[in-house]
This record gives sequence, C-alpha cells and structure tokens, in this order.
Amino acid sequence: MAKSWYVVRAVSGQERKVKQYIEQEIERRNLQEVVSQVLIPTEKVFEVRNGKKKVREKLFLPGYILIETELVGDILTTIKEIPGVIGFLSGEKHGLEPVPLRLSEINAILGKVDEMKDKGEVMEDPFIKGEAVKVMAGPFNGFDGVVEDIYDDKKKLKVVVKIFGRNTPIELSFFQVEKIV
Repeated sequence: MAKSWYVVRAVSGQERKVKQYIEQEIERRNLQEVVSQVLIPTEKVFEVRNGKKKVREKLFLPGYILIETELVGDILTTIKEIPGVIGFLSGEKHGLEPVPLRLSEINAILGKVDEMKDKGEVMEDPFIKGEAVKVMAGPFNGFDGVVEDIYDDKKKLKVVVKIFGRNTPIELSFFQVEKIV
C-alpha cells in the first residue's frame, strides 16, 4: 500500500502542539516507516505597529494538519487518540474512513506554501488606495497622508501629505507608515 496525504483536524490554536504530539508518538512507537511527514502549512506575514515591523508565521489552513502516511495497523487509532486531534477529514460517502487528498489537491497546497516561502513575507493587513496613514519615520515623521498608490513588489507606497498647504506625493516604505485607526 502506498502512502497518501490525509488531513487531520485539530483543535484550533493547538496545531503546533498537536503536530509535536504526533511526531513524538511516531518516534515512540517507531512508526517512521509508516508516517513520512507531518506538516502545518504556514506563511510569513508582517504588520507595522508603532513604526516597527513585526514578522510572524500565520497558519495557512487553521485547524488542519497534513500527514503523509499509510493507513496500516493501528495508525488511525494512534493519531485519533492524540490530545487535540478531532479526527481525520473524511467524505460522507466513505463513512468514517479517512479520504486521502488527491494528488492535484496536495500539489496545490504544497505549491502554495512553496510559493509563499519564495515570495517572502506578506503584509497581514495590506494597505488600500485612499486609506489614511500616519508617517512614523523619516523626514515627514508625524505627518498624516492618504495612500495614492501601492507598489507591493517594492513594499512601498505613494502617500500624499499636505506640506505648507499643498498636496505633495512622497514615496515611503511600508515600514515608515502606520494605518490611522
């Protein structure tokens, strides 16, 4: 029997802990031959707070863990009994039997994760045209302005600020401005 990818449903917010438990159980029971990989798809996101860039990993599929395994022996029961595991994703037609992901589905998910790694960090709460922002760094620190254009590839904005009563466009990096809430 060949290995397939399955989706394990986990208590939301406990995905990393559940992944750790699964990996410990695989090692404890010596099941490395049966279970190849346990993945939590994530993406790096950043946000700007008080003029500082904060980067963190955000779950791409909250509440889900991907596992490449063969469903032999008591592997199903072993994984289901791990704290924080709700169960396997299964199709209604198949009853309680877990349904493996199709090759196209897993390639799409893994491809998206790889694409996000190559792309680098993504802004969690992106800027939009016409949005009010406050300049937090540089020579225009303290000025309020409006986003006129967004250059995602360069991570820069064109912001229009009023200088001596005149609208003046300036180019700033994402990290030099903060949204006005």
